[in-house]
Amino acid sequence: MSRPVIEPGSGILAVDSGGSGLRVALGTAERGALARRASQVPVGVGARGIDPDQLMAQLVPLVRALTAETGTSPPTTAVVGAAGLGTLGEALRAELPGALAREFGVRTTALAADAVTAYVGALGSRPGAVVAAGTGLIAIGTDLTAWQRADGWGHLLGDCGGGAWIGRAGLEAALRAHDGRPGGSAALLLRAEQQFGPMAGLPGRLYPRPDRAAVLASFAPQVAACAQDDPVAAGVLRAAARHLAESAAAVCPTAGASRIALTGGLFHIGDPLLRPVEEELARRLPHALRVPPEGDPLDGAVRIAIALATDTLTLPSENSLLTVVRQA
Repeated sequence: MSRPVIEPGSGILAVDSGGSGLRVALGTAERGALARRASQVPVGVGARGIDPDQLMAQLVPLVRALTAETGTSPPTTAVVGAAGLGTLGEALRAELPGALAREFGVRTTALAADAVTAYVGALGSRPGAVVAAGTGLIAIGTDLTAWQRADGWGHLLGDCGGGAWIGRAGLEAALRAHDGRPGGSAALLLRAEQQFGPMAGLPGRLYPRPDRAAVLASFAPQVAACAQDDPVAAGVLRAAARHLAESAAAVCPTAGASRIALTGGLFHIGDPLLRPVEEELARRLPHALRVPPEGDPLDGAVRIAIALATDTLTLPSENSLLTVVRQA
């Protein structure tokens, strides 16, 4: 089997944009990612959806710093994985490839939903399903002919079982205890007051914030910390596990051998969530082989960039999930 042809100076740029910030990798098609940098500021969402100008404003200094650090030539291939691309990516798809071409000389740009980069980072180009859970949650699967997705509708309408969902449910239980309503948790109330201050002022501090999804998700580790001794907190995590497994079952291929992987920062809260998740997955998807993820969404963006640069990309193309734009 012949090796892919790699042109000299085939610089690659990989970007992972999500609810908790922006991560960037720069490298070459031959050597992969050579260095990485991150910004903790999420890219804003406005009337046109994800703001391409703000993304570029954050991206340019990161890429310049990485270029100086690695000594690589400017990237000719870029892959941008973005949370919300399917529903909020119209302006990004219209403007970002041209902006990358003007700023860096990028000739080929792939715009991918963060679920796609999470999938490729975790499983590569094999059939199966991936649940990507951080601030939000989305499940994606493929038999390599088409993509299937479930949830990923944002913290107001979905992302059921994700970090913001768990944090919001935990804070609701804290407020129930504050009010004296049934279903409250004194343990979660104590932790909420330690993290956010008096509960009466929480709505005023939370609702106006543009990063409120990330703020809600920041309380998810507190829910996990209470779960061993607090039945309300444990119930929140069991409900999250059910939601997660339902989304995984909706996208996992039923024919042939399929793999399923979990990826994303939410799973770092450990066994209080992972135990019920494993139980639910075993019950709903007994035919799927559970495997650890090979990498994260930024690794997936790097893999796609290398495949584009070497003309070996075999993933299904779909406008809302993965599109490739080539500049003249």
